[in-house]
Parts: sequence; structure tokens; C-alpha cells
Amino acid sequence: MAARTHTRPDPAPRGGVDTRLPWWALALPTLAFVALLTLILNPSEAHAAAGEPAIAHLVERAQQLMTR
Repeated sequence: MAARTHTRPDPAPRGGVDTRLPWWALALPTLAFVALLTLILNPSEAHAAAGEPAIAHLVERAQQLMTR
């Protein structure tokens, strides 16, 4: 006696789960990357807060270390 095989009524989606992203899931990280890249390429536009000279000094030191 042959056993019956069960078939799925709908084919399973490729990858298992429908992985659609909303438009902002790609737009926001891209916008953040472009903003940070702009600040790195033109550091004269990035102004540190007046009350935080230690952070400004730390960022300046990190930039000097990366240019070596």
C-alpha cells in the first residue's frame, strides 16, 4: 500500500519569511552615514559645544591619530 504525500497549497516564500523593509529602514541609516561622512570630510563645519572642551580635545586627538 502506497503512502500519500502531502503537498503544500501555496509554495513557501523563498528565505522562509517575507522580508520587506519600509523605505525609511534604508533611508535613515543612509542619511546618518552621509551626515557623518560630511563631518569627517569637512571638520571645520563641525563645532564642538562650548561647555565640553574635553570632548572636543578627545575628538581632535583621535583625528590626529587617524591621519598618521
